[in-house]
Amino acid sequence: MNRPGRDDAPDRLYTLTGGRSRPTPDNPFDLVTLVVAESEPAPGMQSEHAAILRLAEFPTAVAEIAAGLRLPVTITKVLLCDLLAAGRISARPPCEAAVFDPDLLDQVILGLRDL
Repeated sequence: MNRPGRDDAPDRLYTLTGGRSRPTPDNPFDLVTLVVAESEPAPGMQSEHAAILRLAEFPTAVAEIAAGLRLPVTITKVLLCDLLAAGRISARPPCEAAVFDPDLLDQVILGLRDL
């Protein structure tokens, strides 16, 4: 079984990103960054950019967008940086997990055992 993006010709990926192989150093994207489209796809827009805007109609993780595009994550991040710079998407890290009180967890476990 081939992984998405592995069969893509290197020249296709080169063309998609305008020759860039890595996103900008200050990019805010990791695999779980949530991306939301701030606009509709525009006529004449690169098809991958338009696809990202459609995929990110609701908050969507970078990894999900890459899978939907069937492109490597690094290439997807380059495309996301383009859209972020143009103001067409917004990005935010996922909510951090709440810190749990160990005593409270112990009480919950004991309560469940008593059921």
